[in-house]
Amino acid sequence: MTSSTVAAVTAAVGAVMDPELRRPLAELDMLRTISVDGGIARVEIALTIVGCPASDRIRADVEHAASSVAGVSDTEVSLTVMTPDERHALTDRLRGGRVARTMPFDADSLTRVVAVTSGKGGVGKSTLTANLAVALAQRGLSVGLIDADVHGFSIPALLGLVDEHGRAPSPTRIDDVMLPPVAHGVKVISIGMFLRREGDDGVLPAVAWRGPMLHRTVSQFLTDVHFGDLDVLLLDMPPGTGDVAISVGQLLPHAEVLVVTTPQTSASDVAVRSGLVARQTGQRVIGVVENMAAMTLPDGSVMEVFGSGGGAAVAAALSVDQTADVPLLASVPLSPALRATSDAGSPVVLAVPDEPAARAIAALADELAGTRRSLAGRSLPLRTR
Repeated sequence: MTSSTVAAVTAAVGAVMDPELRRPLAELDMLRTISVDGGIARVEIALTIVGCPASDRIRADVEHAASSVAGVSDTEVSLTVMTPDERHALTDRLRGGRVARTMPFDADSLTRVVAVTSGKGGVGKSTLTANLAVALAQRGLSVGLIDADVHGFSIPALLGLVDEHGRAPSPTRIDDVMLPPVAHGVKVISIGMFLRREGDDGVLPAVAWRGPMLHRTVSQFLTDVHFGDLDVLLLDMPPGTGDVAISVGQLLPHAEVLVVTTPQTSASDVAVRSGLVARQTGQRVIGVVENMAAMTLPDGSVMEVFGSGGGAAVAAALSVDQTADVPLLASVPLSPALRATSDAGSPVVLAVPDEPAARAIAALADELAGTRRSLAGRSLPLRTR
């Protein structure tokens, strides 16, 4: 075979994307020896770690890429593992020159950080956040999602990341860097990925942690997890104004806040407090989402299970003494389909996109995707050549 065939195979294999790092194998320096003899392409790939969970996927994608080259009739793929020095060089590149365990989402970051919060539990905040993340990814944005509700984590299940036994996949570790699992194009991290069942009762152990442990967990999610270049990072916050809300305010004072409530007065009254506490740390409330709003029945009648007006009331209260009004960005109707698809781990924006709740969340995603953080006063990551 000519050198041009080997070059073509090298180019095709080098363009294969690592399913966890979301970068081409050539860019990650994972290619080793490549040869073509008698129509058989022999390709050697160096995986990042022993027992890489993506090894079967990488092997299959490399075989397909090499076999697509003209003149190649068969492909043999051998997998090796990077040396410690090669792995260290890779993690340095992934950090982009940052010192290990530094937070990439600072005030100068181009990533838009949005904390989704609520005053109380049971308002559907996590379900909304999971679907919003998927809807943003559908619009071509690079999206990360941190399940910051450490005590009441539910994001892995809502995104279908758990197996039949309710186990979520553990993040792959490359030295001190963790790679978040990906669901529906969204990079996800949750404390539920680090817990393992004891016995066969089907119940994960409870997380009974106080403030310092909660702060450390959220901090590690922000520093040790390699999300790569993100357009949007969503945080599914725990309800209320406790330790995690304070920690996120300290770690991400530039974050934007989306307040979720239901139409019910008892929910909307406490939702205002979560927005006020966020402001005390310097965060900006960008809008309110009313969940479980009035639903239209098949006969055309409207059912207001939780009353009406709660979302507008929260927006009005958070607009007092502000230079700009806080808008009511979306009103998501009560939806059996949203409940059912969430229980099944299949976001409604994918499973039933024409359903009213799915359309409302899609419109919210359009609103958020259409706005960007201001670049004024921030240093841009420009490089000289």
